[in-house]
Amino acid sequence: MASGMMRGMAESTVETFAVLLCDAAQRRLGELAARELAGPRYDARLIDRAAELALREVLARLWRTGWQPGDVHQIALRRLDRRGVALTSDVLAGCGGAERPLLERWSEQHGVERVAALLVVLSVLEVLLPLPRLPEVPVAAERAGVDEKVLARIRALLAKAESTSFAEEAEALSAKAQQLMSRYSFEQALVDAPGPRAGAARRFWLEQPYLGPKSSLVTAVATANRCRAAFYAKLGFVVLVGHEVDLDLVELLSTSLLVQANEAMLAAGRGARTRSFRHAFLLAYATRISERLTDADRAAGAEFADARLLPILARRRREVDTLFVELFPHTTNRRTTISNTEGWTAGREAANHARLTVERAQMEAG
Repeated sequence: MASGMMRGMAESTVETFAVLLCDAAQRRLGELAARELAGPRYDARLIDRAAELALREVLARLWRTGWQPGDVHQIALRRLDRRGVALTSDVLAGCGGAERPLLERWSEQHGVERVAALLVVLSVLEVLLPLPRLPEVPVAAERAGVDEKVLARIRALLAKAESTSFAEEAEALSAKAQQLMSRYSFEQALVDAPGPRAGAARRFWLEQPYLGPKSSLVTAVATANRCRAAFYAKLGFVVLVGHEVDLDLVELLSTSLLVQANEAMLAAGRGARTRSFRHAFLLAYATRISERLTDADRAAGAEFADARLLPILARRRREVDTLFVELFPHTTNRRTTISNTEGWTAGREAANHARLTVERAQMEAG
């Protein structure tokens, strides 16, 4: 009985210190708290277990409020230093054990002394504790997506198109990718029967800086491919809502166009060094890409010789709209201003030459 009481007291003490660590993180008392808890007054192993408990409890709350492990990893990459990312990854991977606390083993593995290790814990807690509740990201009842063989071919063509320095070769590779993806997408729409859950959603994380213009580019790709998009400016991601094949297409094309936009912006000359130029460039790029994709999609639909397609696409669009409103009933439109006409002109010109590697206008109906 005595040993059971001691274990109960120890567990209670661990929980108490876990709460204290969270409180110190929220009050941004990192340096002071780390030095105090690393001192001789406190049992090191008890504090290490409290740190592990605090981290796991925070993650458990995030799982209950719409976050996924991939999202937490993305936040860590953007808001923490190398050590913070490493600790977060280990906690996500469940690298704990009954014999030795996670922090004790992590400190030895990374060669981090005690005060510094506790500072890392507090920095991770400081980032994760304030994260807001997110809408659940629904997945399709049966995730079809793009066939892996088709996806591999698309990615190979995409990589070659982005890496070649010869415009004609890039266009030929792009045309092949466009034909392959467009044909597959429309044919998949014809064979997919309505399921118990129509549509799905994914989070597409953006890289700093210029998140606004980059989100506009992703939104343009989504709209042209019968998807909807909601931008979380403070967190840095876009939620894409659509059907699985279209979501795959949007992710592929958005990733490619973001790379192309960045390369074109860096190649724009001395004027591209200013923030106003780059902001205007990327926004103009997104606007022009939206126009090109819309034209391409209309042309592709007109060429597809199957009378069943239009009513199916109309039904799928209604399904996407319904799901989007369920997830985001209170969205607002963003307004942006342009202060650099040179950047705007250069951005539209660059978009005219962008390789729409999964563009639908080059579809072969057969």
